[in-house]
Amino acid sequence: MEKGKNMKKITTIMAAALLCAACGTQKESEKVNIEKQTIQLEGDLMTPEALWAMSRIGGYQASPDGKHIAFQMGYYSVKENKSHQVLWMMNADGSEQKQLTADAENETDVQWLDDGTIAFLREGEVWKMNLDGSGRKQMSQTDGTVEGFSFAPDGKKVILLKSIDFNEIIEKRPDDLPKATGRVVNDLMYRHWDHYVESIQHPFLFTVDNGSAVATDGQDLLDGQPFECPMEPFGGIEQLAWSPDSKSIAFTCRCKTGLSYSISTDSDIFLYDTETKQTTNLCKPADYQEPAIDPTKTMKGQTVNMQEGDFNVGYDTNPKFSPDGRYVAWLSMERNGYESDRQRLCICDLKEGTKTYVTESLDSSVDDFCWAPDSYTLYYIAVWHAMEHLYRTNLKGEVAQLTDGHASAQFFGDFGSLQMLNEEEILAERHSFFAPADLYVVTPSESGNDTRINQLTEVNKDILNQLAQPGIDMRWVKTTDGKEMLTWIVLPPHFDPTKKYPTLLFCEGGPQSAVSQFWSYRWNFMIMASQGYVVVAPNRRGVPGFGQEWLEEISGDWTGQCMQDYLSAIDDAVENLPYVDKDRLGAVGASFGGFSVYYLAGHHEGRFKCFIAHDGAFNLEAMYTETEENWFSNWEYDDAYWNKDQTERARRTYENSPHRFVDKWDTPILCIHGEKDYRINATQGMSAFNAARMRGIEAQLLIFPDENHWVLKPQNGILWQRTFFAWLDKWLKAK
Repeated sequence: MEKGKNMKKITTIMAAALLCAACGTQKESEKVNIEKQTIQLEGDLMTPEALWAMSRIGGYQASPDGKHIAFQMGYYSVKENKSHQVLWMMNADGSEQKQLTADAENETDVQWLDDGTIAFLREGEVWKMNLDGSGRKQMSQTDGTVEGFSFAPDGKKVILLKSIDFNEIIEKRPDDLPKATGRVVNDLMYRHWDHYVESIQHPFLFTVDNGSAVATDGQDLLDGQPFECPMEPFGGIEQLAWSPDSKSIAFTCRCKTGLSYSISTDSDIFLYDTETKQTTNLCKPADYQEPAIDPTKTMKGQTVNMQEGDFNVGYDTNPKFSPDGRYVAWLSMERNGYESDRQRLCICDLKEGTKTYVTESLDSSVDDFCWAPDSYTLYYIAVWHAMEHLYRTNLKGEVAQLTDGHASAQFFGDFGSLQMLNEEEILAERHSFFAPADLYVVTPSESGNDTRINQLTEVNKDILNQLAQPGIDMRWVKTTDGKEMLTWIVLPPHFDPTKKYPTLLFCEGGPQSAVSQFWSYRWNFMIMASQGYVVVAPNRRGVPGFGQEWLEEISGDWTGQCMQDYLSAIDDAVENLPYVDKDRLGAVGASFGGFSVYYLAGHHEGRFKCFIAHDGAFNLEAMYTETEENWFSNWEYDDAYWNKDQTERARRTYENSPHRFVDKWDTPILCIHGEKDYRINATQGMSAFNAARMRGIEAQLLIFPDENHWVLKPQNGILWQRTFFAWLDKWLKAK
């Protein structure tokens, strides 16, 4: 970016409504003043500062009578390098939106206790207040240890999530060495995502006294068990559910530790009876014995995935009771060891003891769902052809698509999580390439053409109204094996078709993640286009939404057809889009996208003038034993690199690792990595940067000692964006 060129300043209230609160300098009793914040734009174009000034909707929930909606909002202060989470209230039609949080403490995890009272988390305790913000009162007394909660429908009990010490993998430090920093490790899964595993979450069941205070007699649902619930690294209270009669709790748990945990995705749904205190596994019979598993090989052909019978040996998570209490539905993957298996909607009939799968007619994963009031119909969202659509199914498995985003010229957006607002309407979050999440009410119909979608919130209206919108197009590109691939083309604001633009090939991560209408605070297509770049984003082999065969072609073939798909997309753009400048092409991507960039750097045959790889795998042999979730490498590579009997796919995978082709690198590259990334360790990015410099190639390393696989702190986020565009501008815009 050329600083100072066509710059203007705008003010926004929405983005900084709690800017002073985010600094955390006020006392609890002090009220927060709504202030205006000044941010910089380049004319009417998005900048990193504008991106980070945007408000972010978090959790939300409708009142039992469907008349009100409480929701969480996050505000970010770049100056203070902090976020602040607050609660809002509005009527179900979006009117009378009111901020409830009034001081500098974060308030989160809103849940309705009744039509006039909400509960929430504040400083590690459960509080409650009236829907107008009055009558605030602390309910729990746990010394600030509550990390999540869920009240029973009758209000007499509550689940509190709390962490307990866990020393099965990492030994407890000696009491006489309190300043020792070393850790004695005895098994795998000693760290997960971005932290060392020295504690795990357990759900505790508490009674509620007179509806005003949580008693202190908590019962650990996993008492004495070395297992976690919710599951790391991203699980929350959605992994537990109350029955409508408040007598049972369904919860998710993976009953494994150490090596067996690190190679397995097998989690189950359990049913806990609050009266008998008995726990039943809804996924497996009581006498089930898991077959022996070779931890150095893929589970594709191992006995655990070849058994006769439905034992739910893959991921099973996020249970929800039907309104009548007879059924429990949950998200279920079929195969153990495969984290990107198709996510089906499983229905367990508690009366008959049977399980059925009711989304089989759509060859795509269920991402979220909710029960309709009739306990027969369910609504769910799934990606199809690069759009997250709304679907309906029932206990017979009769599936119908209820929305069609492709009918809109701007491809309206993706749905997020779902819940029923009332007997007929659904409350949902929706976002797109060009707008972050807002809340909507959806009125389903018998067909997609008649479904009504009404927007309730416009939390970033003040900013978005002052920004020029990019353009978007959708192309079907012929691949080298004769198939059709959907590719998004994002165009700069004020697009001039007579000009030629520098162009970016976007390489998706995952590897099995959708290239749908996502909104990101790093990989943001709106800001890329606003900085003057055309973006080419192919739904290459391995992404969901085009059937399981398309999805699974990438496993064991990371450098085969999917790489040809990338090149087909950019070559099509060069040949058929006159505004794409073939002499100013860059390739960018994160995670598997970063791996893709490292690989393309040795195989692009002069197409690209620069590369950017964020948290990418560079040396697959090293990554095999570096990553904490070993099931991923086993499934994707087939074999440990030391196995002498490894499959042909495994041999090809290791032989085509990007680090083996550094001798062919000839193009400037920016490597970005977080040192707390335990999924793809920072040594991967450092090694790539070091190799480039030792080869005499122009290179830069952006390293974050305090970030994980993502970049979460505001100032780090701004630095990321500035470094990203400075690198692109240097090689793709400089005269």
